[in-house]
Amino acid sequence: MPVFSKFTEELDSVISRDPAAGGRISVLFLYPSVHVMLAHRLAHRLWRWGFKITARFIMQFARMLTGIEIHPGARIGRRFFIDHGMGVVIGETAEIGNDVTFYHGVTLGGLLPSVDTESQRLVKRHPTIGDDVIIGSGAQVLGPITIGRCARIGANSVVVKDVAECVTVTGIPAREVSSRRPQKETVFRAYGTASENSVDSRELVIKGLLDEVQSLRSRLNVLEDDIKSPKRDEISSSSDQESKGEGKSC
Repeated sequence: MPVFSKFTEELDSVISRDPAAGGRISVLFLYPSVHVMLAHRLAHRLWRWGFKITARFIMQFARMLTGIEIHPGARIGRRFFIDHGMGVVIGETAEIGNDVTFYHGVTLGGLLPSVDTESQRLVKRHPTIGDDVIIGSGAQVLGPITIGRCARIGANSVVVKDVAECVTVTGIPAREVSSRRPQKETVFRAYGTASENSVDSRELVIKGLLDEVQSLRSRLNVLEDDIKSPKRDEISSSSDQESKGEGKSC
């Protein structure tokens, strides 16, 4: 595909995924995702050719301009979009497929890189993200794990295990809350949200506990009534005896 066609494809992918986007001109000049990816496309080639310091310098400059930190060694597919962008971090050995969407504050990082650092050099230590994945704002995806295609990761989740295809995960640590058929959605769902019919397993647990509490309350009410009933009988019988005694004295 010619360079110009690839470039316009990137711009159109932003327009298709952000309702606030205008035309290609506004996307070109106003979207930090476009700016940082232009820098990364160049820096990644330089990194592969061995000009690593130059590649790092380019990405450091892009970070100052956009607030997005991407290592030049990271492999990123076509039509990658970072909405808002600020605070995104993508590590050296991360791999990202096509049509992936990130929101601000997302991290593709390693697990404890400051511990036993030497053994982690030149090895895979960052996540692999499949095609059509959406990762919500503030999510942390850590370690050499795989996120299957069409997966959704909710905002502020911490993911340290593999995620299957077409699964939505949320929470700390991230847990599966819904799954769907392995097909590309015709409607883009922003922020990694689950479908309307999805049910959080934790909601089911809480609902079960509330039902159990209500059942226990009902049983307690019955027991209280049973305890009070003998007292009422004793009071009524003592009243009858008193009335009989009064009749004899007269």
